Amino acid sequence: MKILSPTDALFLMAEHRRQPMHIAGLQIFALPDGAPKTFIRDLVQDMRRHSEPSAPYNQRPVFRGTWFWREDEYFEIDHHLRHLSLPAPGRIRELLEMVSRLHSGLIDRSRPLWEVSVIEGLADGRFAIYTKVHHSVFDGVSATLEVIRSLSEDPTQRAMPPVWARIPSRRKRSVALAPSVSPVNGLIHAIGTNFRIVPGAVRGVLDLLRRSRGKPADATPYQAPPTMLNVHISSSRRFAAQSYPLARIKAVAKAAGGTINDVALAMCSGAIRSYLESKDALPKAPLISMVPVSVRAADSPEGGNQVSVILANLATHIVDPAERLQAVTASTRRAKDRMAKMNRVEQLAYAATGLSPMAFTSILGLDRIRPAFNVVISNVPGSKNPLYLNGARLEETYPISIPIDGQALNITLTSYCDSLAFGYTACRRSVPNMQRLLDFTEQALSELEAALGLA
Repeated sequence: MKILSPTDALFLMAEHRRQPMHIAGLQIFALPDGAPKTFIRDLVQDMRRHSEPSAPYNQRPVFRGTWFWREDEYFEIDHHLRHLSLPAPGRIRELLEMVSRLHSGLIDRSRPLWEVSVIEGLADGRFAIYTKVHHSVFDGVSATLEVIRSLSEDPTQRAMPPVWARIPSRRKRSVALAPSVSPVNGLIHAIGTNFRIVPGAVRGVLDLLRRSRGKPADATPYQAPPTMLNVHISSSRRFAAQSYPLARIKAVAKAAGGTINDVALAMCSGAIRSYLESKDALPKAPLISMVPVSVRAADSPEGGNQVSVILANLATHIVDPAERLQAVTASTRRAKDRMAKMNRVEQLAYAATGLSPMAFTSILGLDRIRPAFNVVISNVPGSKNPLYLNGARLEETYPISIPIDGQALNITLTSYCDSLAFGYTACRRSVPNMQRLLDFTEQALSELEAALGLA
């Protein structure tokens, strides 16, 4: 067995029926030229033959005083792999509604924590694959890397194994097959490590609060105003997604002297501002976003979570879109400057220490305190080159994430080739008419282009 890190275990501890803790991806493929009518059926049958998964896809969680991964002796591929078909007329609307329902359900903890659904029936002849995996297994970056590694840049490659059947690297295999660890020893080691790093992290948080007084560019925990997005959630999910040409976003970034990330945050800021205005629910104080930042080494083969965070002022109180973008850029620049002065352990500790009150607020249901932040906005880099699955071209890819109590909306972005995809995941009850955020996101980008003379 292999012990879970405190961060990975926290995702299991925080989960309940209204708050599934899995992330997911939706990929849409075009059939290869000359593909037979049985292409999708044959693809699923070939996937089903790979019924002996590699780690971590063969491991389920067990609790022995702390959480461990244990190999599932009774693995059944039919539980994890599903073949579905959309109802007529098979539009993107029907696809997103199906994905919303699939994303609402908990993953069975008595089995390895992942599911794959191959979905056919799109009116234009394409098909989709929806993959969900528990956040204790992968963070967004490692999950995206898993998808990329399971595909190919070669459109002629065939007989490709599915993601759960790929042979792990030697280094990853050695991790997966590590000798059993005593639960007591593992727990003592985890606690000892935390006690060594937490004091320095606490000092870092207190220093951040002290230095940030009177500086509007700084965003600190619990500075965020209460909003309609920061409430108890239901178990029902709604997912909406849209892609935008990277060339448009790069042009805005160049004109404003910012980064693609800054423009993406400003687009989200403008969309949220317009959405809250439409609900007569826009607070006077600016909304604050938590932005996960990967601290994973480029060659790291391990799963789990290796993420720190920065807090960004979304400047939703500013009417002018260009001024709002400048305020967002100033906030992220200061946050990144602070993080650059920390080593990797300090970055992880800062994230755990500074934001752990939010996690325990969620676990304990204590929702009457000021939110630590208003919304999570993640940006996960994808492949710069076209990818294929047995000759089927990946045309669109969208990330799907986790709303939690007090954080009813989550926005995750991912790049692919020459586009940037925005995925909005929300509690259906708490964020009504959530699909309007797509219109407001396009509006926000157009407003930035007009304000900077690019329209």
